Amino acid sequence: MPQWLSKIPPDIGYYLSGFTDGEGSFNVSLRKRGDHAAGWQVVLTFNVSQRDQTVLSLLKRHLGCGRLFDRGDGVWYFVVTNYHSINDRIIPFFERFGFLSSSKKRNFRIFKEITRMLSKGEHLKSGGLAKIVSLRETINIGRGRKRKYSEGDYQQSLIENPQRLIRQIPSDSKDEAEKIESDLPGDRKELPLNKREE
Repeated sequence: MPQWLSKIPPDIGYYLSGFTDGEGSFNVSLRKRGDHAAGWQVVLTFNVSQRDQTVLSLLKRHLGCGRLFDRGDGVWYFVVTNYHSINDRIIPFFERFGFLSSSKKRNFRIFKEITRMLSKGEHLKSGGLAKIVSLRETINIGRGRKRKYSEGDYQQSLIENPQRLIRQIPSDSKDEAEKIESDLPGDRKELPLNKREE
C-alpha cells in the first residue's frame, strides 16, 4: 500500500468514499483529435459536485490531486482528469475504501478496467479502442447521461476513414518531426513539420 494511502485515517477514508458514492461520478469521454494516431482521445474523469466545498477540499487534500472550481451558480466541483492521478491516486483510494451501492461499484469496476486498458496501450490498437468504446457505453447507464460522441459515432468514423487506425509516418521520412502527446502512455503521433496544423 502506498505511504500516502496508509496515512489516511479509516474514518476519513470511508466518509469520503460514502460521500462520493452519493455525489461523485466516474466518466469516460471521447474526443475527436486529428493529432492522435487513432483520431480519438479517450479522457478519464473523476468528479464530485456539492454546494459546500468543505468535503471537496478534504478529497483534494487526502487524494493529493485534482482541482476545485466554482461553477458560478454556487455549485463546487472537484475534478481529476490527469491519467496518472487517476491511476496512481483515485483507483487505489477507492480500492481501499470501497463503495456500498451496487451501481457505484459497477461503474468503478468498468472505469478501472478502461484505465487498465489505457495503461497497457490498448487504446492504440483498433480492437482495443473498440472494446474501450464499447465498455464506455455501459458506464453510468440511466437518465441524465450525456454523450457528445456515441459508439455509433466511433463506428461511423471507421467507415469514413478505415485506414486511420493504421496510418503511420514512413520510417524513411527525412522531415523533422514533432511529437504531440496526451498524458496517456503511447498516445502520440509523429507529424512532419510541413504537415502541422496552424
